[in-house]
Amino acid sequence: MKKFVLALLTLSTFNVLAAADETVNIYSFRQSFLIDPILEKFTAETGIKTKVVFAKKGLIERIKREGKYSPADVVLTSNFSKLLQLQDEGLTSEIVSEEIEKNVPAHFRDDNGQWIALTKRVRNIYASKDRVADAKALTYEALAAPEFKGKVCTRSGKHPYNLGLIASMIAHKGEAEAQTWLQGVKANLARKPQGNDRGQVKAIKEGLCDVSLGNSYYYGKMLENAEQKPWADAVNIVYPNQNDRGAHINVSGAVITKYAPNKANALKLLTFLSSVKAQQTYASLNMEYPVNPQVKPSATVLSWGDFKEDALSLTKVAEYREAALKLVDKVKFDL
Repeated sequence: MKKFVLALLTLSTFNVLAAADETVNIYSFRQSFLIDPILEKFTAETGIKTKVVFAKKGLIERIKREGKYSPADVVLTSNFSKLLQLQDEGLTSEIVSEEIEKNVPAHFRDDNGQWIALTKRVRNIYASKDRVADAKALTYEALAAPEFKGKVCTRSGKHPYNLGLIASMIAHKGEAEAQTWLQGVKANLARKPQGNDRGQVKAIKEGLCDVSLGNSYYYGKMLENAEQKPWADAVNIVYPNQNDRGAHINVSGAVITKYAPNKANALKLLTFLSSVKAQQTYASLNMEYPVNPQVKPSATVLSWGDFKEDALSLTKVAEYREAALKLVDKVKFDL
């Protein structure tokens, strides 16, 4: 009888473990409409089921509270800042995969394998079609030029998108020159930093300013929105610094968690997300640039034209994120 009970317990344990092996648990900052179609393809191709917890904030704090008992295998982030926070908090494990290395260029992977990028977005300048001549020649540096006095709009300098740009300026120019530039941009602001990227384009349409900073994919989203299309129609989308280092790139990405209970499946998921098939879906659903160089952007995004991107490693940019935050406070950019 004891042997029979032991056999049943062993079989039950095996079944539980087998079920766990066919699952990957995801904590996602990325919205369901974007990742669900991709995850469905992943399950269809691999047989591995996905369980997703979505939240705009609080997921990193949740993983910390859960500790080694956290069910999270993978975290999908909507920006580079969250990737760095996960790494800095010691919540990641090394991603080792030759296939991922083929799919994701080195400057879009952590040097120590703690995170990978999955999509790219440009930190563009949006310029009024009616009031800004020769917009294609614009640079980030030009936002601090006297000609744009009282004509610049932007969201908070502490937002991850702007912090990444400021960090890249420090990396390229040094902290002293970056500070001078940021002070110049502040002096040119038409209003106190506020709102989101689309709100800045609306302000250009309304004549409150002539130029603004904004991520590339918002342009496509505005074109598809009946209310916001007039905002997009009022501006040119500009890829800055095309005659020198190129336009600054920010990313969404992913990590495998430190205590992931299904690490093998987590690695399979990240491999799939960086594959041609998944990258094509990313490109079509959210008008982002695929990180996999084998995949072209969507037809809409391609219509905006080719551009040169800043090839500076994101690991290098990350080194200056803290300095960028201090610089925003030092020049009182948001005040």
